[in-house]
Amino acid sequence: MMYNWLEAQRALMRSMDASVASIARVWGMPAAYAELITPPGCEWLRRLLQTTPELPPFGIESISIDGRPVRVEESIADRTAFCTLRRFAREGRNDGIGAPILLCPPLAGHHAVMLRETVETLLQDADVYVNDWANARDVPLAEGPFGLDDYVMTIERFMRQLCGERLHVLAVCQGTVPTVAAAALIATNGGPTPTSITLMGGPVDTRLSPTTVNQLATAHSIDWFRNMVIDTVPAHYRGAGRRIYPGYIQHAAIVAAHPDRQWALESRYWTSLLAGDDANVTASQRLLSEYASVLDMTEEYFLETLRVIFKEQQLAHGTWEVGGQRVKGDALASTALCTVEGDCDDITGAGQTHAAHTVCRAVPDRLRVQLTVPDCGHYDLFTGPRWREVVHPALVAFWHDARKQSKASPS
Repeated sequence: MMYNWLEAQRALMRSMDASVASIARVWGMPAAYAELITPPGCEWLRRLLQTTPELPPFGIESISIDGRPVRVEESIADRTAFCTLRRFAREGRNDGIGAPILLCPPLAGHHAVMLRETVETLLQDADVYVNDWANARDVPLAEGPFGLDDYVMTIERFMRQLCGERLHVLAVCQGTVPTVAAAALIATNGGPTPTSITLMGGPVDTRLSPTTVNQLATAHSIDWFRNMVIDTVPAHYRGAGRRIYPGYIQHAAIVAAHPDRQWALESRYWTSLLAGDDANVTASQRLLSEYASVLDMTEEYFLETLRVIFKEQQLAHGTWEVGGQRVKGDALASTALCTVEGDCDDITGAGQTHAAHTVCRAVPDRLRVQLTVPDCGHYDLFTGPRWREVVHPALVAFWHDARKQSKASPS
């Protein structure tokens, strides 16, 4: 199995890391500078092979609001075998947009910590909850399978807990489709729905402006993917024997598809290292670790996502059933809806996210916002200057308006 071979390479690289660290200590060098005595390319190879098993924490201890430090407390609000609902609370602050934000990251190969910058920015406005999906290799087989329906029902469970406070939901990339489904199921069954839902860069209808990712999904059969990319978790992990789509494949695909982003992160890191800029070295290491923090997805979830979202576009067609119940987008009639696309997004094509306005056709026009951000790629939607300077301010305005509209409308 490829997974076992990769584990052998990781063990070799860990041995090299330990040797280099020992040499660095002998020379009196800080640990962060050990890479300077590593053979050229080994540090990049180490990150590519993911030799570090520890997941970097969010580690958001405080933020600055209006120039004043505000302490942030991280806690666990709920947990299932496959997902942890993390809460980031601003100590002593109840201002902002008047409701917490539920951030729904994609389960698409990356850990939620890749959205750390997104969480930090959102904490300017409210407390933030995050769906932090588990690495399938760490979930024992005794916990059972996990498919796309389970994903939707997990988000539905968390939404039901939080909507009593009023709630703004922000879903990113592949997290958008299950998020719409979860809210629609709650609405169909008469439960309290979020004040607003924002969808960013998500494949709501992949028939529109198909990208290379979409074309790959439709070019091969489900059996082809099952035979070519599904592996089995090795014996020494808690999830031993579980069939998965490995994170290392996703990581390699991301690096191949976006070498410019990988190069920019590596360039910043090495520039800081050679300049002796300790603060930027630490920040760059964190960014590299977050970007490379990949996870394994269960076979059921990966193949069902391919079929339901990318091949059959069941949400857009109105044919999707979750747990035996039809997902009805038009059940959402009082939840404000905002869709955000980047005009240079090569992962989610133009119009694919805005298609949610057709799916959720009962939402009144006064509760709709459709934003296309110029000169903006996929990752720019939630990290970097486009996120901070264009997307986030637009979302804040949308949330304030949604709150006013909800107060003006009967419950």
